[in-house]
Amino acid sequence: MDFFRISEAARLLGVSDDTVRRWVDGGVLATTGDAPTRIAGDALAAHAVELAKAASDPTDVLSSARNRFVGLVTRVQMDGVMAQVDIQAGPHRVVSLMSAEAVHELALEPGSLAVAVVKATTVIVETPKG
Repeated sequence: MDFFRISEAARLLGVSDDTVRRWVDGGVLATTGDAPTRIAGDALAAHAVELAKAASDPTDVLSSARNRFVGLVTRVQMDGVMAQVDIQAGPHRVVSLMSAEAVHELALEPGSLAVAVVKATTVIVETPKG
């Protein structure tokens, strides 16, 4: 099993070190009891799943897609008939290329609430050398 220091856990969850320390102090995240403080990977993963549930999907639609990222539009760059839309969903930046017409129809602009739906046939998984 992997174990993570507070700073590593914070980076993985997209929060500050102090936030992770508060979760540890409040009993939200269990530690190994070692010094320096370490958090078990399975506990960190379970907490990451709970955090992901916090962002509710505003679309209220049924969908077969499971990879839905609720976030805020941070940039809209239009060039003729095409546009690039950047969405920040927690620690994840999702970039979508779409028609400029779609941007106008969806009224997308920086600060807009949006859901990025990803349906891919290929997902590559990597792990650190160890």
